[in-house]
Amino acid sequence: MSAIAAKGGPASMDMPSTLIGLVLLIIMLGLMFVLGPISAFYALIGIVVGGVLIGFGVHFVPVGGAPAAMGQAPGIATGVAMLAAGAGLAGLFGGAWAAEQGTVIAVITGGVGGAMMMAITCLMVNAIYVYGMGIPAASGKVAKDPLTGDSQAAYKSQGTEGHGLPFISYVGGVIGGFFGGAGGTLIYLMLLGVYEQALPTLFNAKLEQIMPLAVSLAGIFAVGMFLVNSVLAAYNITGTIEGPHDPKFKRFPRAIVASMIASALCGLVAILLVVMGNF
Repeated sequence: MSAIAAKGGPASMDMPSTLIGLVLLIIMLGLMFVLGPISAFYALIGIVVGGVLIGFGVHFVPVGGAPAAMGQAPGIATGVAMLAAGAGLAGLFGGAWAAEQGTVIAVITGGVGGAMMMAITCLMVNAIYVYGMGIPAASGKVAKDPLTGDSQAAYKSQGTEGHGLPFISYVGGVIGGFFGGAGGTLIYLMLLGVYEQALPTLFNAKLEQIMPLAVSLAGIFAVGMFLVNSVLAAYNITGTIEGPHDPKFKRFPRAIVASMIASALCGLVAILLVVMGNF
């Protein structure tokens, strides 16, 4: 993530590096505009948008890591990238299932799939915290829950940063799952459209014959790009995050810039892999 300042305040950005990254983004979009058909150019833009949705959505997901497993921090006891990838892949499968219904319906379906995965995960995690560990949900970042107004300090154990999944964290997880699932689905659909157009000519075959290959390639690249954007967001968060009320959430502009650049590069490779074969 060379275009992003790894350290600093919640919203600090290394402007010279960011500008260099944006110039590289424009160059990559320009290369696609020159080397590929106009449909491939629009597909690359869709891939960049999907990557941004993923990078932005990850910042909503409550992640506590090892401290959460010991009841010393709010969130789910796993890593940022692993949790985000789980939500995104659940959404991606749902969106791929609805691909024949059109882009809008498929993207919404993917978002709902990711949101449902996070909703179920957060519910079971809170059940384990409350009934298995005997601890209530309490945030260490705010005095009151921004949505319910419930006091947090009264339930927070001494020597901890909070524990469990406060309501705002639960809602944040669902929102993050929706963005992640929608973004992953959008990337998949953009790649699938390019492959459906390019592979029949490349292999001199009918569309029905190459559909399994097109679906497989689009799925593989979509999953890979989801993991790339999840890891970039995880690096930006650097550890744990409670959700949209956490001060670290304000770092998301840095992740958006990084996701745009990384998604453009990955998308360029994934598209030119088949498009250039037609020249």
